[in-house]
This record gives sequence, C-alpha cells and structure tokens, in this order.
Amino acid sequence: MGYSEVRFIDKNPDRNLFFATLRKNVDGYFKENQLSKHYNGEMVAKTVILLSAYILPFAALLIFTPSVGISMLLWTIMGFALAGIGMSIMHDANHGAYSSNRKVNYWLGHTLNLLGGSVFNWKMQHNVLHHTYTNIVNLDDDIDDKLILKFSPHTEVKWYHKLQFIYAFLFYGILTLYWVLAKDFVQYVRYTKGGVNKNTKEENKVTMFKIVVSKIVYLAAFIGLPIFVIGIPVGQVVLGFLLMHFIGGVVLTVIFQLAHTVEDTTHPLPNESGTIENNWAIHQMNTTVNFSRHSRLISWYVGGLNFQVEHHLFPTICHVHYPAIAPIVKATAEQFGVPYLENKTFMQALDSHITTLIRFGKTPSMNEAIV
Repeated sequence: MGYSEVRFIDKNPDRNLFFATLRKNVDGYFKENQLSKHYNGEMVAKTVILLSAYILPFAALLIFTPSVGISMLLWTIMGFALAGIGMSIMHDANHGAYSSNRKVNYWLGHTLNLLGGSVFNWKMQHNVLHHTYTNIVNLDDDIDDKLILKFSPHTEVKWYHKLQFIYAFLFYGILTLYWVLAKDFVQYVRYTKGGVNKNTKEENKVTMFKIVVSKIVYLAAFIGLPIFVIGIPVGQVVLGFLLMHFIGGVVLTVIFQLAHTVEDTTHPLPNESGTIENNWAIHQMNTTVNFSRHSRLISWYVGGLNFQVEHHLFPTICHVHYPAIAPIVKATAEQFGVPYLENKTFMQALDSHITTLIRFGKTPSMNEAIV
C-alpha cells in the first residue's frame, strides 16, 4: 500500500476534540508565561557543550597524537557527543523546532553532515514517514525489519529472530556506520522509486551530488586527515573511528527504540480501504511511550527524546520545553480517556524493549486492538 493511500479516520466526535483541546492548552501555557516555543539559554549552552565534545577531542587527536589509550578515550567521548548532537541539536533543527529562524534551523540541521549523514534523506525518513505513519509496518522505516532484526509483530518470523534480544545491541552499534557508508544511497533510491521524494530529476542530480561530496569530505576529515596528513597509524584511526560509531549507534538506536518498540504500544494495520480507524493524534498516543520523565540528566542528554509523546504531538516545539508541557498533555489525555504511556525509569523501558524483542521473535500477532 502506498504512503498517500493511508488515511486516519475516527468516527467518534469527542475523540476528535482531543488534539484541538490539547493544542489550545499548550498554546495557553506559552502565552501565559510569555515564552517562545523555540530555543532558550539552556539550549544554546547544550549546543556549545555537545559540539565542543565532538570537535575538541578530534582536534586533540590531530594536534597531540596521544597514546592509543588516550586516543580511544577521546574517540569514546566523540561517540557519546555524536549521539548527543543527533538527539539534541540536529533533531530539533531539522524539525524546525530549534529556532523560529529558518536559516538557524538549516545550518544547525546540517550538523548531521558532521556525523556522516544526509539531511535530505533523514527528513523524509523521520519527519515524513516516521512521524506520520508511526509503527505502521511497511510505511514507518524505523520499524522495518533490518538484516536479522524484527521490529513488527506483522512481519515473517525467521528461526534466528528468537535470539534477537541477544544480538540486537551488537547490530545497533553499526547503525551510524551503515548510515555513513550505504544507508543514504539505499534510501535515496527507495524514496525516489516509492514517490516519497517529490523532487525533479534535475533537483535529484544536485541532491545526489551533495550527498556524495558530503560523504567524501566526512571520510577525508575523519580517516584521511589523521592517517595521511598527521601520520597516525592506520589501525589506531580505524579502531577509534569504529569505536566512536559503535557507541553513537548503540545510544541513538536504543533511545529511539525505547519510544516505540516496547510493551503497550500498538502496531495497527490499515484496513482494505487504507484507513487507520483512529485520528492521527490518538494514533500517536497509542504508538509512543515516554520514559524517565523526571530525570534531568537523561532529559538533557537525549534531547527530550524521553518525552516522545510530547515530541510526536508537537515536533516543532523545542525539546527544552517538554518537561513543562508534559503534565498538560497527560492531564488532557486523562480528560478524554486517551492513554498516556510511559515507563518510569530507563531500566524499565530497556526491560520492556528486550521483552518486546523476545515477543516479536516468536510468532507474529494478529493486528493489535486500537484503543
């Protein structure tokens, strides 16, 4: 079924008032407190800290050429910073949430290029497909089966899926490396053939040129420069580069999976006419889960992605405001009898994710009931 063929329809008029009421309540919070929905001082400080944690260790590697042990420590710091930039800076900017200024969002969105990715593909995968068709198999790229991983109850079970709860985290570690080397090209072809990419042939030629050039520059900077210009041993650079991406890949993948591939979320299928029998906002509430809402440290580092409920409903609001609007979202959901899903702690969320991997690795369920 094509992307444009799926519709969200809810015949219950009371439920259709949920999002309008919620949006009014959230808008009221910002108006009453005379706050912008975009960045504040905390967000600016976070941006400086995370970019510094990514760039300065690399500069230290090039300038001081430290021992292997110190080098691996610096690459490790860069790995955590890579994930932090992706979750906090790039993510908000490419949603248009960082600033009301499009140029600010454009340039900070391109911090993704510093991580080896492509903004063009990311926006189609994440903003268009994931945020519109959350947890709908064959439409939401984030839950597509990947290699030997199964993220939906509706896809075919292979014999090895029963072990995926063991090997999944190893494969999570290659996510960003795959992104750098192949994912953008694979997605470019698929989105163009599938009609998600609406650009003309001439526009796509320019886009592909930009993707190729950005990859070359990225690899030249992180691999070529330290080896061929600075003279750092090949093995040391390659090991550090792989370590950085393994850490970044595990962190990014786990944090995103804790929002959707956990217990209690639904994976509804469109009916024969291509209809999801729910309105879009309640669909988001059924397919998205928060975790560790009251942990300031986790909230700071993961860019508010522990408030995925708020993010999916209001993706153009900067994540620094999610802790404040979460009680409003929860209270409004309770008013309309809509589920507000959350795991209290990170470990509860992780356990729920592992439990779900085990369940999906056994037998595909029938279409789950839509609340």
